[in-house]
Amino acid sequence: MQLRNSIVVRLLLLLPVAFSLVGHTAAQQYPAKLVKVLVTTGAGGNSDIQARILAQKLGDSWAQPVIVENVTGAGGNIAAERVAKSAPDGYTILFSGVGPLYFHKALYRQMNYDIERDFDPVTQVSRTANIFVVHSSLPVKSLKEFIAYAKANPGTLRYGSGGNGTSMHVCNELFKHLTGTDAAHIPYKSVAQMGIDLVGGQFEFSIHSASQVLPHIRTGKLRPLAVTTQERFFALPEVPTMAEAGVPGIVFDGGNGLLVPRGTPPPVIDKINRDVVKGLQTPAVRELFAANALEPVGTSPAEFRAHIKTEIARWTPVIRASGASLD
Repeated sequence: MQLRNSIVVRLLLLLPVAFSLVGHTAAQQYPAKLVKVLVTTGAGGNSDIQARILAQKLGDSWAQPVIVENVTGAGGNIAAERVAKSAPDGYTILFSGVGPLYFHKALYRQMNYDIERDFDPVTQVSRTANIFVVHSSLPVKSLKEFIAYAKANPGTLRYGSGGNGTSMHVCNELFKHLTGTDAAHIPYKSVAQMGIDLVGGQFEFSIHSASQVLPHIRTGKLRPLAVTTQERFFALPEVPTMAEAGVPGIVFDGGNGLLVPRGTPPPVIDKINRDVVKGLQTPAVRELFAANALEPVGTSPAEFRAHIKTEIARWTPVIRASGASLD
């Protein structure tokens, strides 16, 4: 009996070594087949642009196809749930916008996944700004004038977003809460279509992603009133921050990132992280990001996990105070 117990103890002690060897072997072989990246928003949006830039870079580096699949619906929850329930082997990756990452714990009472429990973070990919823009036909030149106009014309203004739970939706709802203004929300499944309708005057304003509105700001079809970053945004240094424009309390700089299902072997996570960060540091990718008003980041998995935790803690009381809810 004593001998058998001794053998069992030795086997148990060897288990961590065995699992480590399995993970190391998986990393050496990874990727051995097609890798799928699920994006939480539609084609043409901020997240989609980044995902496709990285997919091309990783595909070239890995000599394996890396395909991007846009899975819209429920503000990104459908994509996140699908990845959470996929095999934890690194072949199904989530490229998430800020909704699932930071907002949805406060916006939804019930979800079929938990971003902190069911995922292993890989890296924060980017930062960017949202820009408060109005259609050029609206007779306002500043955020102060916009607030006065909104209060003088209750029930007439509309804003668009890339869908429920996106940063555009949350920032606009927070703006309404902080300023005592009102506007109807028009959610879109396609950020690109939302941008077309904004330029076409189908609604009057939005706090929209920089990559989508900058071209139309430059042609004069949209007028920028403020940016959501802590400091002035590098692509529009003449435009004030929300605080400078008179509405402190809205500070947001994006934060798209990559995650894999919980339980993915750490060596596989480390390989994806290394290759993504390496790609983000290349001049070609940095140039493409800058052209789309994006700042590449490239954190470690541990840093990204801490960032997610911090942002959830920061936004949850803000969202609850605003009264925003999606179920």
